This record gives sequence, C-alpha cells and structure tokens, in this order.
Amino acid sequence: MGYEEFTIEGRNAVLEAYRAGRTIDKLYVQEDCQDGPVMSIKREAKKAGTLVKYVTKDRLDQMSRTGKHQGVIASAAAYTYAEVDDMLRAAEEKGEPPFLFLLDGIEDPHNLGAIIRTANLAGAHGVIIPKNRAVGLTAVVARTSAGALNYTPVAKVTNLAQTIDELKKKGLWFVCADMDGTRMYDVDMRGPIGLVIGSEGRGAGRLIKEKCDMTAAIPMKGDIDSLNASVAAGVLAYEIVRQREM
Repeated sequence: MGYEEFTIEGRNAVLEAYRAGRTIDKLYVQEDCQDGPVMSIKREAKKAGTLVKYVTKDRLDQMSRTGKHQGVIASAAAYTYAEVDDMLRAAEEKGEPPFLFLLDGIEDPHNLGAIIRTANLAGAHGVIIPKNRAVGLTAVVARTSAGALNYTPVAKVTNLAQTIDELKKKGLWFVCADMDGTRMYDVDMRGPIGLVIGSEGRGAGRLIKEKCDMTAAIPMKGDIDSLNASVAAGVLAYEIVRQREM
C-alpha cells in the first residue's frame, strides 16, 4: 500500500467516493450550501457515520488544492481500517494473549503515527481509535509510522467505551495511563490486555477511565509532570513486554 492523495474535492468526486465505499474520515461543507447535490452528500455522510464540519468558504478555499471544491472537501483515510475481530484472530493464530492499544482523543497525527510504530515493535495485535474527536489515518500518520501501518491493523470504532465492554466479555483486561494511578511496576499487566492512552493534557476521558480495570502511572523524576502521549505509550507498552517475558 502506497501513499496517495488524501483529500477529495468537488461534489461529484465526493459523492462517487461514498458510493464506491471509500472510507471518509471527515467531510468539510460550506456552511451556506443547501442545494440538492450537497444534501445528497450529507445523506451519504450520515449513512457512513462521517464526522461533518461546517466551515466558511474562505476556510475551504484555504484547504483546497485545486480551487474547485464546489463547497465540499472530503478527507479520506490513507489506509483501509481493520475490524477489532481481525486483531483478536491474529493473536489467536500466533498463540498469544491479545495485546491492543486503545487511544482516546489523540488528535496529533505525529503522535498517532508514532504510537502505531511502537505498537508494531512491542508486538501488539492492533490499535483502536474512536471515530470522533481523533485523527484518522492521514498521510502524515502513514509517514510517521515508518511503514508500521503495513503490518499493524488499526480499527476505528463509533463508541470506545462500548468497545471496551465488548472486549471485556472476550477476556481482556484494561489498563489506563494515568498520572495519579498505581506505579506501573506494581500493576500486573500480563495476559490479555488493552492499553488505554488518552490525549495530552486531558488524558483519557472520565467514562473511559472508569471502564478500565487498572490505572498505571509512569514514575516521574524531573521538573515537569507529563510525557508526550506517544512516549508514554512506548514506556507502558514496554513494561507490558517486560512483564510478559518474565
């Protein structure tokens, strides 16, 4: 899978992308456009569960690469999304307990790409991201992952909390990165595990944190109190690796 153009401009092009089954992460619509073709695109977006943002014509003009956006620009996924069940099946085929990353509100594509790269190197079976309030599989994510997207599946889900509940029924335990949690060396993270990483600054949302079985804190010795989200994901992922190899 190679890189490609990740924005689709023009009413016909966007509508055909939907009808062809293309994965659209976000749809940008000029806020005063209400004619028939635009309404058709909005209906397709609703059926696909696409996040729709209404913006000014000036904003679309700034985003446009062609100057012919006709009031709509779609942001398409660089890579095809996987299903969560594909990840569980991969773990089973390898004879390993599932190890998944779940990301709550990661909006920086460099962070997402770096986390996918770490997930691959740590032997995780996949990464799960939410549909809304998070970056998708953009070209920047693909580049930052340094090829890991070719090997590590990424699933996009509508409801991260519900996904956690469903995975618990399949035997997974969940640990959430949290500065106020238990020191990571004192948390048993062996077995089927889901590692939850929240956004920088806010961390994981309250509901997501409540769904987790454990919280784990990375010991801090310096003068600042937080790590970049992708760095925190790496530190905790390799604590899981260490415990699994004990």
